[in-house]
Amino acid sequence: MKSTPFTHLHQALGAKMAEFAGYNMPISYTGINDEHHVVRNNVGVFDVSHMGEFILKGENALALIQQISSNDASKLSNGQAQYSCILNQNGGIVDDMLVYCVEQNKVYMLVVNASNIRKDWDWIQEFNQGKVEMHNISDKTCLLAIQGPNATKVLQPLTEMDILNMKYYTFSKGKFAGVENVLVSATGYTGAGGVEIYFEDEGDNAVKIWNAIFEAGAAAGIKPVGLGARDTLRLEKGYCLYGNDIDDYSTPLEAGLGWITKFTKEFTASTFLKKQKETGVEKKLVGFEMVDRGIPRHDYMIRDEEGNLIGRVTSGTQSPTLNKGIGMGYVLAEFAAVGAEIFVDIRDKQIKAVVVQLPFVK
Repeated sequence: MKSTPFTHLHQALGAKMAEFAGYNMPISYTGINDEHHVVRNNVGVFDVSHMGEFILKGENALALIQQISSNDASKLSNGQAQYSCILNQNGGIVDDMLVYCVEQNKVYMLVVNASNIRKDWDWIQEFNQGKVEMHNISDKTCLLAIQGPNATKVLQPLTEMDILNMKYYTFSKGKFAGVENVLVSATGYTGAGGVEIYFEDEGDNAVKIWNAIFEAGAAAGIKPVGLGARDTLRLEKGYCLYGNDIDDYSTPLEAGLGWITKFTKEFTASTFLKKQKETGVEKKLVGFEMVDRGIPRHDYMIRDEEGNLIGRVTSGTQSPTLNKGIGMGYVLAEFAAVGAEIFVDIRDKQIKAVVVQLPFVK
């Protein structure tokens, strides 16, 4: 198992550790529910250094990104970021990613999922054919997500960058906690506000920034948070998790990601997806809340009232905020309307649920 530059700190803090995407990662410290509420109501720190980062440089960098991805990266100017998908030839999602415009038309950073680093790199290189200078900086990049409504207040004293007024999906580069060349972006996957901080794993940078953040946030009650609460937080906001809710066999239109699928350009599988948009999808990713008592889990079967199989659960949990079972899953399109009654197989029983509008927590 790989370690991140913060693994020894997690272990010293008594975190419950487990393997995730080949890395030894903290799952929880004081408990998932406690950490969930810390982020939703205050401020917490996630180590997400397992994520992948690629730098694309050159006059053909934008053209390559436009070809492999669903969103329109030409809309980005310096200091802006965008959520997008890498697509295969059949419209399936190779990965979801963030695109950072460092220098318009010339330099971009792609942030991809840890489990897909090699797959994504090889896929993009297939289309690159040596035209774009590419650098995989994943192994030397630290990434901390400081999330929650009080995150920017806690961090502002550590930098001259204007974190407090940073607009959603924008970023700045500068000095942070005495470390040069730190990228701070107003992104995150919790829906609770906050920023993500990228910096080079060099010297004592990791420990220096970690300690500075916790010292700055001590009075506010800042806490480290594990991947368990990251999962419950993103699910409450209806955010997709790669490998669960989206994969190589689901299209962005089926996954409710039509908003990042722009037909103003040609891209891999754009012809296929245009046709799918015209004819309509057979299955749709929906959010649902349990009506009767029960917690839905990944791969549980979804049925109609007569017991016919109509889909499967992709993500599910007991929502710490709503105190009820919630989930997402693919169902046949005719059962995808808000208000539709569905039934989830839980412990050999069909438990009633209802399709709801996402997000679960506004």
